[in-house]
Amino acid sequence: MTQRQKPTVYITRKLPDIVETRMRELFDAELNIDDTPRSHDELAAAMAHADVLVPTVTDRIDAGLIEQAGPRLKLIASFSNGVDNIDVDAAARRGITVTNTPAVLTEDTADMTLALILAVPRRLVEGAAILADRRHDWAGWSPNWMLGRRISGKRIGIVGMGRIGTAVARRAKAFGLSIHYHNRHRVSAETEASLEATYWDSLDQMLARVDFVSVNCPSTPATYHLLSARRLQLMQPTSYLVNTARGGIVDETALIKCLREGRIAGAGLDVYENEPAINPKLVKLASEGKVVLLPHMGSATLESRVDMGEKVIINIRTFFDGHRPPDRVLPGRN
Repeated sequence: MTQRQKPTVYITRKLPDIVETRMRELFDAELNIDDTPRSHDELAAAMAHADVLVPTVTDRIDAGLIEQAGPRLKLIASFSNGVDNIDVDAAARRGITVTNTPAVLTEDTADMTLALILAVPRRLVEGAAILADRRHDWAGWSPNWMLGRRISGKRIGIVGMGRIGTAVARRAKAFGLSIHYHNRHRVSAETEASLEATYWDSLDQMLARVDFVSVNCPSTPATYHLLSARRLQLMQPTSYLVNTARGGIVDETALIKCLREGRIAGAGLDVYENEPAINPKLVKLASEGKVVLLPHMGSATLESRVDMGEKVIINIRTFFDGHRPPDRVLPGRN
């Protein structure tokens, strides 16, 4: 490629108009106008001719696809915070750089996490459904109507005290929750002091002592089913689980069993093991008011999507200017 040529950038899903417009200005950008998910064969064809692939979290870029990539493909600039859908090691072996879009989803995801922490014990979705369903005639307020559980004064256990986990902790503290956390590494003394947070090096011990469990760790081989059947059974029967990270971190089958048997009081989920498929048993539990289900919308604000697009653009431009992209993902760290 000569200096004046624009890199060919293949974008797998429709992005905000402002992002796509800027990409068309800067690159030879191939857009997905109708937002149809690309098949394995379509991705392979794109990777055979493009200089840059811009996938999203729903695109599985495995070793097989990477091995079929053409010699021009030098950058996979993922439009996502995590890269668990990309075989970074296989990309490195082919000399392909991988980037992501970190640190732009923190506040939105933390907001949604707290929304679920409020929605589940206070039965917000159940209450809203009663008024929306014309088959029910609401008789008005009464002392025992739609009783939930107070969150102030309770303990929250945060699994993964990174950027999002810390943002969740700040919000939870403002709502009167006592902060507990489990992390690979202890956070700074200043952060602990400001949050009045209690660190647990044993996840098992923390799970048995808190009223809410918020899953905020990244998805890696080490965190697959971190919340296993055994660990879920350590939770108190009055406790709640909220997951806005990745579905595979929680053993979904075991969670369904715990909810069905009343081993935990409820759950709020924005992510699932087999997205976009949702286990019918979870849907049934939702209809019974035992779980609140959201369609992976934790980071779904226009602002976050534009911020993500800007990071993708910066990573591409930096790479083709001959510099190291600011959000490069190194092999073995995803």
